[in-house]
Amino acid sequence: MVVKIAIVCISVAILGLLYRVIKGPTIPDRVVALDAIGINLVAVVALTSIFLKTNAFLEIILLIGILSFIGTVAFSKYLEKGVIIDNDRDN
Repeated sequence: MVVKIAIVCISVAILGLLYRVIKGPTIPDRVVALDAIGINLVAVVALTSIFLKTNAFLEIILLIGILSFIGTVAFSKYLEKGVIIDNDRDN
Protein backbone atom coordinates (compact mmCIF):
# COMPACT_ATOMS: atom_id res chain seq x y z
CA MET A 1 0.00 0.00 0.00
CA VAL A 2 2.85 2.40 0.82
CA VAL A 3 4.50 1.74 -2.55
CA LYS A 4 1.26 2.52 -4.39
CA ILE A 5 0.88 5.80 -2.51
CA ALA A 6 4.51 6.71 -3.25
CA ILE A 7 4.02 6.01 -6.98
CA VAL A 8 0.94 8.25 -7.04
CA CYS A 9 2.74 11.06 -5.16
CA ILE A 10 5.74 10.95 -7.50
CA SER A 11 3.42 10.91 -10.52
CA VAL A 12 1.73 14.07 -9.24
CA ALA A 13 5.18 15.62 -8.77
CA ILE A 14 6.03 14.75 -12.39
CA LEU A 15 2.85 16.52 -13.53
CA GLY A 16 3.88 19.61 -11.54
CA LEU A 17 7.33 19.49 -13.11
CA LEU A 18 5.81 19.22 -16.58
CA TYR A 19 3.95 22.45 -15.84
CA ARG A 20 7.28 24.03 -14.84
CA VAL A 21 8.89 22.82 -18.09
CA ILE A 22 6.10 24.33 -20.17
CA LYS A 23 5.50 27.59 -18.27
CA GLY A 24 8.91 28.05 -16.61
CA PRO A 25 9.91 31.66 -16.18
CA THR A 26 13.47 31.08 -17.37
CA ILE A 27 15.32 28.47 -19.39
CA PRO A 28 17.49 27.32 -16.45
CA ASP A 29 14.29 26.64 -14.49
CA ARG A 30 13.11 24.44 -17.34
CA VAL A 31 16.41 22.54 -17.40
CA VAL A 32 16.22 21.90 -13.67
CA ALA A 33 12.64 20.70 -14.07
CA LEU A 34 13.69 18.29 -16.83
CA ASP A 35 16.44 16.94 -14.59
CA ALA A 36 13.97 16.48 -11.75
CA ILE A 37 11.61 14.64 -14.11
CA GLY A 38 14.43 12.24 -14.94
CA ILE A 39 15.09 11.63 -11.25
CA ASN A 40 11.39 11.07 -10.59
CA LEU A 41 11.17 8.64 -13.51
CA VAL A 42 13.96 6.61 -11.95
CA ALA A 43 12.01 6.60 -8.67
CA VAL A 44 8.78 5.48 -10.36
CA VAL A 45 10.54 2.63 -12.17
CA ALA A 46 12.28 1.58 -8.95
CA LEU A 47 9.00 1.60 -7.02
CA THR A 48 7.32 -0.35 -9.80
CA SER A 49 10.12 -2.89 -9.58
CA ILE A 50 9.57 -3.16 -5.82
CA PHE A 51 5.80 -3.46 -6.30
CA LEU A 52 6.15 -6.24 -8.89
CA LYS A 53 8.95 -7.94 -6.87
CA THR A 54 11.27 -8.26 -9.83
CA ASN A 55 14.78 -7.23 -10.83
CA ALA A 56 13.86 -6.85 -14.50
CA PHE A 57 13.76 -3.05 -14.38
CA LEU A 58 17.23 -2.43 -12.98
CA GLU A 59 18.75 -1.93 -16.44
CA ILE A 60 15.99 0.53 -17.29
CA ILE A 61 16.77 2.50 -14.13
CA LEU A 62 20.43 2.73 -15.14
CA LEU A 63 19.53 3.76 -18.69
CA ILE A 64 17.16 6.51 -17.56
CA GLY A 65 19.74 7.79 -15.08
CA ILE A 66 22.51 7.92 -17.66
CA LEU A 67 20.31 9.61 -20.28
CA SER A 68 19.05 12.13 -17.74
CA PHE A 69 22.61 13.01 -16.71
CA ILE A 70 23.81 13.38 -20.29
CA GLY A 71 20.80 15.52 -21.16
CA THR A 72 21.38 17.80 -18.19
CA VAL A 73 25.05 18.23 -19.06
CA ALA A 74 24.20 18.97 -22.70
CA PHE A 75 21.55 21.56 -21.77
CA SER A 76 23.90 23.19 -19.26
CA LYS A 77 26.71 23.39 -21.81
CA TYR A 78 24.31 24.84 -24.38
CA LEU A 79 23.12 27.49 -21.93
CA GLU A 80 26.68 28.40 -21.00
CA LYS A 81 28.34 28.50 -24.43
CA GLY A 82 25.53 28.40 -26.99
CA VAL A 83 26.85 25.21 -28.59
CA ILE A 84 26.96 21.62 -27.43
CA ILE A 85 29.89 20.28 -29.44
CA ASP A 86 32.95 22.49 -29.83
CA ASN A 87 34.80 22.23 -33.12
CA ASP A 88 37.97 23.99 -31.94
CA ARG A 89 41.00 22.38 -33.54
CA ASP A 90 44.42 23.70 -32.69
CA ASN A 91 46.62 22.92 -35.68
